[in-house]
Amino acid sequence: MESSKDLLKKYWGFDEFRRPQEEIIQNAIADKDILVLLPTGGGKSICYQIPGLLRKGITIVVSPLIALMKDQVQQLKSKGILAGAIYSGMSLKEIDTTLDNCIYGGYKFLYVSPERLSTDLFLERIAKMHVSMVAVDEAHCVSQWGHDFRPSYLKINELREVLPKVPIMALTATATAEVKKDIQAHLELVEPKVFIKSFVRPNLSYSVFQEEDKESKLVSIVKKVAGTGLVYVNTRKESITVAQLLRQNQVNADFYHGGLHFETRSRKQDLWMKGTTRVMVATNAFGMGIDKPDVRFVVHFSPPKNLEAYYQEAGRAGRDGNKSFAVCLYHPFDVTRMKENITLGYPSTEFVKQVYQALGNYYNLAVGSHPEESMDFDLGTFSDSYRMELIQVYHALKKLEESELIQLSESFYSPSKLSIAVDNTELYKFQVAQANYDPLIKAILRLYGGELFSTYLTISEKKIAQLLKSTEAQVSKWLLKLDELSIFDYQPAKDQPQLTYLQPRLAPNRLNLDVQKWKGLKERDEKKLEQMIDYLEEEGKCRAVSLSNYFDEMDAEDCGVCDYCLEKKRAEHSELDYSQLDKKLIKLCDSPISIDEIIKLLPDFHKDLIIAQIKDLVDRSLITQNSEGKFLVK
Repeated sequence: MESSKDLLKKYWGFDEFRRPQEEIIQNAIADKDILVLLPTGGGKSICYQIPGLLRKGITIVVSPLIALMKDQVQQLKSKGILAGAIYSGMSLKEIDTTLDNCIYGGYKFLYVSPERLSTDLFLERIAKMHVSMVAVDEAHCVSQWGHDFRPSYLKINELREVLPKVPIMALTATATAEVKKDIQAHLELVEPKVFIKSFVRPNLSYSVFQEEDKESKLVSIVKKVAGTGLVYVNTRKESITVAQLLRQNQVNADFYHGGLHFETRSRKQDLWMKGTTRVMVATNAFGMGIDKPDVRFVVHFSPPKNLEAYYQEAGRAGRDGNKSFAVCLYHPFDVTRMKENITLGYPSTEFVKQVYQALGNYYNLAVGSHPEESMDFDLGTFSDSYRMELIQVYHALKKLEESELIQLSESFYSPSKLSIAVDNTELYKFQVAQANYDPLIKAILRLYGGELFSTYLTISEKKIAQLLKSTEAQVSKWLLKLDELSIFDYQPAKDQPQLTYLQPRLAPNRLNLDVQKWKGLKERDEKKLEQMIDYLEEEGKCRAVSLSNYFDEMDAEDCGVCDYCLEKKRAEHSELDYSQLDKKLIKLCDSPISIDEIIKLLPDFHKDLIIAQIKDLVDRSLITQNSEGKFLVK
């Protein structure tokens, strides 16, 4: 039998586990309930994927993000591991087929959104599966005191009734003591083993700058720090304008937001991952599940709304362990706007009811009806149709989600899928009777094989058209006709958000809106924002220590590399030290020299002081950095 290290090498190519992955895996194999807190990029998925492979049966993975589920499934399939997913936007037949494959098809992993857990279809089928473990990703979503509370996460413990002896592993990158307590209580973890890796990232330098001219400061940072970077902004419009600003200053930059077409998003992401695009300016739609180890800097052009989001996004820098920078820029106006956004996030109950009524009219749904499948939803079109402010509609929809009336997925791409709806004999009879469709059917079977009779496969209308010497439009037309004739089950590609009714449509006066709960959540958001502001304005404390303390790690020591620590070191050295160091640095930079070479040649000076002084000399235009990252006198 293969060991956990054998699987690590076979599927991931690593010889050794990171601490504490191996111990987590050993406890999972021993049927223990487990709570895992590993920082962003800490390798959480391996903690449940390897025991899932070692144990007989299937592992159920609960995840709130469709894009992340799809990415994980694709990665597993690329390794030859059978995996499936169930999420909004899938047809009932496709869900049915996926669940059957989990029972009979040897699947090792099933990723599922929390909203799907309590459906009759899922509960009926899961009882027939041999489930070895349940992994709950982004487990902080179970706590209303966390930064991304999802009411549907509170239903996960219902799996305990169906799977009473199956261990649960809860995983997250960010959780305070209060949230950790909530996770264990709501998931009903039994004497859980708790694994917490330090929140300190020794290679990551945190800095905060209050700037009147954030644009100039951003350009300065991006030009000073070599390598690939990420710039986070708060709006789609900002992603475009800030990318243009960087390009105007000779920085190879692009923008990314959730409103772009899938092919555009995919192309932009690919160019950044390869390093062709140096800097990506993006909303928080970018980054989740993206594992690029050599990101040298993450700049927040405006602060996020809480420290959990900041820590997670900043943590995408320096995953390879090399020196990297996390910088947050802010203007007093940013703080005012953030406070206003919290107020916007809690619309009146009258407006929420108005939006709910408009949704029913938009889809022409009678009171009491309950669409079984998800429907395409365009927020802009909907808002324009009813002459409502888009941002207000968005927040009203989030309140309807929290009330478990609807689910609105993020925009995601679902490629075209196909399954043959009849058996081999019936298909042959159809080919004989409808000879004009015979070339198409033969082409599809030639490209994708007999597996189409038992499952859904991703297809390419373009490839089919090339084989038939036809057009994509014509192939789509034929496939839709065969779907209409119930020969194929054809699902064209989607690239839109999906809206799902979780309950039959109610009359607006029947809506059960928990106003008191909203009040508590608003108070939570206001408290988290104040903590974010305290972090921005704090002057007498190490940034890394502040973040560690926020996550209840109280014994963290000064990092030595954040803006506070570097300033403290500067103050500890005399002007003579600086003068001597400046002279030595300028002399060494007579010819191009790397930072590592400089540090080796100046053993009497602390490396952080050397780095800080080099940055200062660059700021004063006394030295510069060439395209190879080496320094020389300007």
